[in-house]
Amino acid sequence: MLPPTIPTSFVPHSASATSRRSATDFVGIFGFISYIVLCIVFVLAIGIFFYGRILSTDKVAKDAELAQAQAAIDPATIEEFVRLRDRLSSGETLLANHTAFSGFFSSLSTLIPTTIRFSSMHLSMNDAGTVNFDGSGVAKSFNALAAASLTFSQDGRIKDAIFSNITIDSKDNSVSFTLSSSLDPKLIAFSPKESITTPSMPIATSTATTTP
Repeated sequence: MLPPTIPTSFVPHSASATSRRSATDFVGIFGFISYIVLCIVFVLAIGIFFYGRILSTDKVAKDAELAQAQAAIDPATIEEFVRLRDRLSSGETLLANHTAFSGFFSSLSTLIPTTIRFSSMHLSMNDAGTVNFDGSGVAKSFNALAAASLTFSQDGRIKDAIFSNITIDSKDNSVSFTLSSSLDPKLIAFSPKESITTPSMPIATSTATTTP
């Protein structure tokens, strides 16, 4: 006689039942994940909605502030600022094209030895913007002219300096000369810094003119 714990018969489970159980578990997990994703999307949608409302409210407030600021602007004040801007622009244009000799005289007084004096000067500018300088004067010695020529070549702003018509006075050995050269256009351009300082040069009698 068999013990009571051992069944007298049993029915084996089919493979299809096991497959159905596995498929049911997979569908349940997929459904759970889908619910989580749906909740996240729902929360994001609510956040975007409220953020849009906040931006809309802020835009309305900014528009009201802008309209208030525009209403407070005085048209006469705007016209005054526009005229001031136009005057400043015109002044800047005029100053940029203004010819001033202070820069040239200041540089010349620095570069040329004190033993050289000019009796006349002539500045001219052609249509191409090339500035030419011609002058005549007296130097204490020939060495002073050589020193001036070397200084001009090293500086580079007074270009192609040529001393000619050199005559030595037999009484005091002074040297008369004429000088011709071309100038850097920046030397005769207006500069507020140069306009404040008045240079001093060893010039006996000088004339400076421009020929357009």
